Amino acid sequence: MIKPVEPIQTVELFLPLSRELLKVLQSLSRQDWDKPTACARWSVKDVAGHLLGGSLGRLSNRDAQPEQAAKNELSFEELVRLIDQENEEWVKAARRISPSLLIEFLDISDKALDMYFKYLPLEAAARTLVSWTGETESSNWMDIAREYTEKWLHQQHIREAVGRPLLTSRKWLFPVLDTFLRALPYTYRDIEAEQGTCVVVHIEGMAGGIWSLMRQKGMWQLYSDAQPEATSHVEMNQDLAWRLFTKAITPEVARGRVRLTGDRRLGERILQVVSIMA
Repeated sequence: MIKPVEPIQTVELFLPLSRELLKVLQSLSRQDWDKPTACARWSVKDVAGHLLGGSLGRLSNRDAQPEQAAKNELSFEELVRLIDQENEEWVKAARRISPSLLIEFLDISDKALDMYFKYLPLEAAARTLVSWTGETESSNWMDIAREYTEKWLHQQHIREAVGRPLLTSRKWLFPVLDTFLRALPYTYRDIEAEQGTCVVVHIEGMAGGIWSLMRQKGMWQLYSDAQPEATSHVEMNQDLAWRLFTKAITPEVARGRVRLTGDRRLGERILQVVSIMA
């Protein structure tokens, strides 16, 4: 039986995830730091610097409510451009930081970020909107879950670049997929359908799960588990899912690897899900 999706609990994962990153970084050779990653124009060192910038930005903005409110008033396109610009400026500056000092700074900032997130009331309104969900107001738990996906994703970019195993067990990856799929209602927002129309999404693998997107009262709403009488079924494996939702694989490439049954037009919209800002 389907049920409304629940808040995603990721607060306790931040420090363990940070420790996994630090273990990888501490094992790198000088040449490893310069290896290219899936992030265009960014090396392994650049991505590590970007992760440091993310933590420092969060900590610096704790008391910057007026500035954050102004950011929330930007259009999606304006916000993406601003984020891209800020990211490039920070990464360029962070190239002056040595690898050993970068590791030390990551350790300090990640511990402070862990304490900050544990302090926040999870159900209260976050200062930052999770724009790709289409929400007009995001709860802290959703904003924190989004931050978790950011840190998980970039760690995978580093791991792939230096040939380390990815963190794809259920502990690490299921919260990422569950967070990414919160973009489904927004992705389907302009598709009109009859009351009760349902798209079942099945992500296969140890970190996978089943979600149902249902049309109710003129809106699309997301549920856990499968609706028996679904209009469309979508199946893909967990590796394809996280890469598709973060633009690492194009919809054209993914189309041949996604299994669709029932209403194909309805099911294919999932190829347009984007669960990152930039």
